[in-house]
Amino acid sequence: MQFTKNTSSGKTNIIAIIIKSLIGLVVILALVFFINKVDFPAPKKEIEKIIPNENFKIVK
Repeated sequence: MQFTKNTSSGKTNIIAIIIKSLIGLVVILALVFFINKVDFPAPKKEIEKIIPNENFKIVK
């Protein structure tokens, strides 16, 4: 019979999960940061439409 030595411990899996989570968090924060830097076009003035009063009907 051949014996195999299991060299991996439970701590390495926890450390790997923490490292992957931190990398994912850094990537998400970087994306949010760069999206905030982009200057999206926005209307310069407020859009206002005047609706005449004759179009309103009172429903009882």
